[in-house]
Amino acid sequence: MRTITSCFLRKLLSPKQSFRLQGLSLRHISTTVREHDQMLLIKEHPQQSAKAMQFPGIWLRDNCQCEQCFHRDSLSRKPNSWTNFDTKVKVQNVTVDESRQAVNIVWSDRHRSTFSLSWLKERDFSSEARERYMNEWYRPQSKHWGKADFDKILKKFDYWDVMRSDPVLMEWLEALMIHGVAMLKNSPLDIGVVKSLANRIGFIRKTTYGEEFSVRFRPDAKNYSYLSEPLPLHTDLPYYEYKPSVTFLHTLEQSRSKGGWNTIVDGFNIADQLRVHQPQHFKSLSEVRVNWCDIGEDADKAFHNMWRAPVINLDENGKYARINHSVPQRDSHFSIDVDKVTPWYEANAIFVRMAHEQEVTFKTEPGDVLSFNNLRMLHGRTGYDDSERNVRHIVGGFVDWDIVYSKMRVLKRAALAGRVENVAIHA
Repeated sequence: MRTITSCFLRKLLSPKQSFRLQGLSLRHISTTVREHDQMLLIKEHPQQSAKAMQFPGIWLRDNCQCEQCFHRDSLSRKPNSWTNFDTKVKVQNVTVDESRQAVNIVWSDRHRSTFSLSWLKERDFSSEARERYMNEWYRPQSKHWGKADFDKILKKFDYWDVMRSDPVLMEWLEALMIHGVAMLKNSPLDIGVVKSLANRIGFIRKTTYGEEFSVRFRPDAKNYSYLSEPLPLHTDLPYYEYKPSVTFLHTLEQSRSKGGWNTIVDGFNIADQLRVHQPQHFKSLSEVRVNWCDIGEDADKAFHNMWRAPVINLDENGKYARINHSVPQRDSHFSIDVDKVTPWYEANAIFVRMAHEQEVTFKTEPGDVLSFNNLRMLHGRTGYDDSERNVRHIVGGFVDWDIVYSKMRVLKRAALAGRVENVAIHA
């Protein structure tokens, strides 16, 4: 099975970078300080055509790496470095240490700082460097898909490979980040699988329904998903401000009836289509805040959850943050201006229709774990017959994206460290 480790390292370690790590290539460095804006320009020779790296003086002073300013064990600046921070401090003198490939700065307050060239290059303020860092270390760009693409984008992994191999774990997490859905196969028929997967990443997210929840037929169900009726497309727990991010659904038993089929659709792809072809409906669904609500009891605990948010949530850059959609959890209270109600219903009807046109159906088998981005995917199931000999039992749980992204970065750093060590050994 292909892993992303080599792909990631090829991006992170160019041949020139590898040589620098081995100490086989020293570069001549020139520095200039633009006095009017206190911008330090650093250029490597003989790359005469290359652009100079730019670093604001105030940022360099804030990020001084000396023991007085920086705590190396916690990898963070010390609070006392900001007690009397002078925003007017200026670069007084700059020298270059060619042998150490470092830049030394003396400041107007007589403080001294030293920055390695490699450290500075990783933090260059150019648009290319910033974009590269955000894609490699913050969050990779998602790729939206439609019904015709599902067979191509759905990656399947062996459960035990994910549990035992860090490279396979990385590939699974990357699939979730980029395409929003992935399948694990051959897991044990054990009720603890969901929690074991969560612990492999970090830890499970607890909700009103506990750490894990069992989805199976209950005649006195307090939640619509516990019925054997068809479960329309929805996102889980839209009534939470901090909605659980990644959903795991582990099939312990699958109904032998004709029903019980999973349905799923990429909500971001539906939003893309609306944005282009139905801009007024997109505007309504991304601006009108809906009341989402869940009232009831579970395991003897009463709850009354509420949150107000649009169906399509955008961040400050206009990118998708999350999709909210659940007919049972949409409150009858609609706290908006009365003249906005009908346009919202018309827009939401179009959204639902388009989602059903793009939904994919498949039926999981015992041992399958369906994993997907709950901020992006709408999912559901068809109805099924329930009897003593025809049971459908799914165990679910959640992990938050913060924990998933953290694990991915830890794995990447470990892979990079291993590569660097191998380079040094073979130098």
